[in-house]
Amino acid sequence: MQITEEQKRFMSSNQHTLAEAYLASKEGQVILTYAIYKDERMVGFIMMDYDDGDGDFQSSNYGVFKMMIDRRYQGNGYGKEAMIKAIQLAESAAHGKARIVEITYQSENTVAKQLYASLGFVETGQIHPSGEVYAQLVL
Repeated sequence: MQITEEQKRFMSSNQHTLAEAYLASKEGQVILTYAIYKDERMVGFIMMDYDDGDGDFQSSNYGVFKMMIDRRYQGNGYGKEAMIKAIQLAESAAHGKARIVEITYQSENTVAKQLYASLGFVETGQIHPSGEVYAQLVL
């Protein structure tokens, strides 16, 4: 699974993300990792987490902290389809009820920004310590 050279400035490697997920799960966080397939071929990868807001529904959320489509399969709608399924998963409360789906991305990543906006995500005005922009979709 590879992204384009230009995209490498926007995201860490899948190996790094899986290592982060492992550490987060060891700390008790709910980590959700999915491969994205078209027929029998893996075309991408999405990773989410669930935070119950320590019992406060207003603070509960599903977060998408990695979504990537292999460079050979980009432009075919697989990313949008994966995000729709991620939203549906959150709406189903599969791992717990949540008020929002949250995502972060680099402000220069106009492709990601347009994709998430087309699905109803709205920037919150908050900036992650990494410099990424927060956006959320209220369920």
